[in-house]
Amino acid sequence: MDARQIIIRPIISEKSYGMINQNKYCFEVHPKATKPHVSAAVEEIFKVRVIGVNTMNIKPKPKRRGAYRGYTKRWKKAVVELAPGDRIEFFGAT
Repeated sequence: MDARQIIIRPIISEKSYGMINQNKYCFEVHPKATKPHVSAAVEEIFKVRVIGVNTMNIKPKPKRRGAYRGYTKRWKKAVVELAPGDRIEFFGAT
């Protein structure tokens, strides 16, 4: 898989912004991507050194819109810890 296919998008939330101070960044990744795949993709795209990767599968949540019921999509999240001194600038946090 190509690095751009593995990293789908960054996760932007209050919790993810709080983790930037600890040098950790969250991404939505391809459901079949492994930790070595995610690590290599982040290093290739952002030119940083990765210390560790934690992944988790997010289960779908039930949702309703009037009489219609459904579920949110199932996806995979990766929390990537970078080496001290490395940063990903597009997040815009301090």
